[in-house]
Amino acid sequence: AMIALDLNFHVLTRDLSVYLENQVRVGLFGSGVGLSLVLGFSAAYACYYLIAVAKKPQLIGGGKKFCQFLKEQCPVVSETYYPTFWCWESRAQTLLRPFVTAKPFVSYRNELIRAADGGQISLDWFDNDESSPYPDPVSRPTVILLPGLTGTSRESYILHMVQQSRELGYRCVVFNNRGVSGEKLLTPRTYCAANTEDLEAVIEHVHRTNEAAPLMAAGVSMGGMMLANYLGHKGQDTCLRGVVVFSAGWDVFECTASLEKPLDRFLFNSYLTSCLQASVDRHRPVLEKLFDIDYVMKAKTIREFDERFTSIMFGYPTNEDYYRDASPVHRLKSVQIPMLCLNAADDVFSPNHAIPVEEAKQNPNLALLITCHGGHIGFLEGLWPRQSTYMDRVFRQFTKAVIEQGSRLKDL
Repeated sequence: AMIALDLNFHVLTRDLSVYLENQVRVGLFGSGVGLSLVLGFSAAYACYYLIAVAKKPQLIGGGKKFCQFLKEQCPVVSETYYPTFWCWESRAQTLLRPFVTAKPFVSYRNELIRAADGGQISLDWFDNDESSPYPDPVSRPTVILLPGLTGTSRESYILHMVQQSRELGYRCVVFNNRGVSGEKLLTPRTYCAANTEDLEAVIEHVHRTNEAAPLMAAGVSMGGMMLANYLGHKGQDTCLRGVVVFSAGWDVFECTASLEKPLDRFLFNSYLTSCLQASVDRHRPVLEKLFDIDYVMKAKTIREFDERFTSIMFGYPTNEDYYRDASPVHRLKSVQIPMLCLNAADDVFSPNHAIPVEEAKQNPNLALLITCHGGHIGFLEGLWPRQSTYMDRVFRQFTKAVIEQGSRLKDL
């Protein structure tokens, strides 16, 4: 490892020296003093990056069989993660990902299905009818994708997972939470991480539509929380073959406390609160029959929004009761199918001390993959991370492994 580190260090400083000698020939650099300063700083930064930033992720699981499967079928879990060297800090990764990563073109087929309470759920299908590996749509593997708190099928991280699935020959369907993707809200009800009724309806609908097709799911942030809570409720009573979860908040109390720290409240909390309020205001005519929308619109944080709206909508006596029920950490012991969970240790949305390491060690169906850096749904890598992220590679390899080698994961 030290030989590789020394090699990377010398290659970097050599290339930088050649660049500066050819491109910068005037002023301070011309004297050689500036060049020495730049080279010295660059060498020190490169050394720090290679020693303290670029590290292999931790793979933690409750069963040797699942972890061994991951190491064999998903080499990404054993490889060093090299965050983008100019953007490895948690908040920078989180804030820049939507702007830096490309948005692959995806043409969806929309379907509206009716929920038990009379509401409607919007599904965006990518049928992948040009699939070479699976030309028969009846048996074409299907991946259900769950976006984050205010996300839709148009989020860059969702589009990237659709692109990865397209290349593998799989079909995708994006589950948009009620009221967020442009459809009309028919009943005074939206969504929350604790309530999985809509997700259950979607999974059953997708399975009935293509009963011969292998089915798995991927959830991001709140979508991952909802998916984990669903598995905790259902146990083995699910048609999903496997699940992968990205940047989930495992303990909602710890998540909200982290997001209420001054800097994170300024950078993230206020913005997300305004997004939630905009969705509520958009559906004011149907929601104001049961809620004081003006009072909801005065909320300054996600916690205040949940106290005034979400917890009341879903009938919880207090917001604390809602947060306790929404925290997937309490249901992980009941997960009975393979679930891989990717978190970054520096994620301010899901702080490191709240990642359920001990719970994962007690369930052979669970595996945690923890990187030192990556932020919240960031995981940028490479010099200019336009096309693919570390998260995309985890998704692709695990999805392919579950679909094509999933029989090896029976009886974990």
